Amino acid sequence: MKRIEEIYWLRFYGCLAVFLFHLVGRIEDNYLPHLTLDLARIPLVLGTPIFIFISIFLFSARYGNAVPRDFLANRFKYIMVPYLVYGLIYSLAEYLRLLARGEDPSFGYHMTEYLVFAGWHGYFLIIAMQFYVMFWAYNRFDLRRWLPSGRWLVVGALISMGYWGFFRWQAIEPPGYLHWIAPVGWIYLFFLALVLVDAYPDLDRQRWFRRFSHPAWLVATVAVIVAFTLRGELAYSSKETWVVPLFLFAALWAMGWLAGRPATPLVKKVNEFSFGIYLAHPLFFSMVDFVTWQVEVPLWLYVPALAVVGMSGSILLNRLVNRTHWSGLMFGKRLRVA
Repeated sequence: MKRIEEIYWLRFYGCLAVFLFHLVGRIEDNYLPHLTLDLARIPLVLGTPIFIFISIFLFSARYGNAVPRDFLANRFKYIMVPYLVYGLIYSLAEYLRLLARGEDPSFGYHMTEYLVFAGWHGYFLIIAMQFYVMFWAYNRFDLRRWLPSGRWLVVGALISMGYWGFFRWQAIEPPGYLHWIAPVGWIYLFFLALVLVDAYPDLDRQRWFRRFSHPAWLVATVAVIVAFTLRGELAYSSKETWVVPLFLFAALWAMGWLAGRPATPLVKKVNEFSFGIYLAHPLFFSMVDFVTWQVEVPLWLYVPALAVVGMSGSILLNRLVNRTHWSGLMFGKRLRVA
C-alpha cells in the first residue's frame, strides 16, 4: 500500500494532543484551574478520536473488502495484551497509592473498575477493538448495502452527539468508563473513515469534500466553542457533544491541507513510538509528581519536567521493551515507519 503521508501527520498530532491533554490536567490538579487551560484543551480533545479514526482509515485503505482471515486474532493480540498489562500496572499503582493515604479500597472492586470497566486512560484500546470487530463484520457481511457510509456519517454524527449530550444532561456516571467505551459515542468516526477512504486520493474532486473541508466551517465551530468557554459553560474531554462537529470539520480540513505534504523525520519518529507514548506517559508523569510531593517545585519547573520526563521516559521504555517480540507485544509494539 502506498504511504499515506497525511496519516503520519494526524498520528503525530493525536499523540501530542493526548500527551498534552494529560499534562494540562496535571497542572490543573496540582496547581490551579485557569481559563487558559480550558482554551488549551479545545484542540487537545481531538487526540483520542484521531487514533480511532486512523485505525479504521488505514485498515480500510489497506484491505478494502478483502479482510484477512486472521485479522481479528492479530488485532486482539496487539491491542488487548497491552491493555491487560498496563491496566494491571496502573490499577496496582493506584491501589498502593490509596493504601498509602490510609484508605482501605476493596482490591477486587478496584481491579474490576480498572480492567473490566476500563477505568483508566487505556479505555481507547477497548473502543479500538470494538471498531475492528465492526470493520470485520461490515466487510464480511457486506453491510454497506444497508449502511452506506455517506448517509450513515450524518446519522452517526447525530447519534454520537445525542449520546454524549444525554449523559451530560442526565449527569449519569456508570462505573469506570463504561459509557465511554460504548461504540455509540464514536460511531461517526467509523463512517467518516470509510467515506474518506472511498474518495481517497481524489478528495479534491468531490464536491461535498471541497465544500465541508473549507476552513470557514472549522473557524466558525471553534469560535462558537471559544465563546461558550469564555462563559464557563463547557466541560473538556473527547466525550462531549461539541467535539463531534469540531472533529469532523478539523479532519476534513486537515486531510485536504496535508495532502501531498511529506512527513518530516521528527513526525515519523514520534509516529514510531506513538503507541508506547500513549500507554506509558502517565507512569512517568507520576514519577515527577512523586518528587513534587517531597519537594516544592514551582510551576515554571514542573511543566518542563513533566514534558521531558514523560516523553523521553516513554520513548526509552518503548525502545527497551521492543528488543524482544514478547515484551514489545506486552508493552506496546513499536510502529514500523518507512
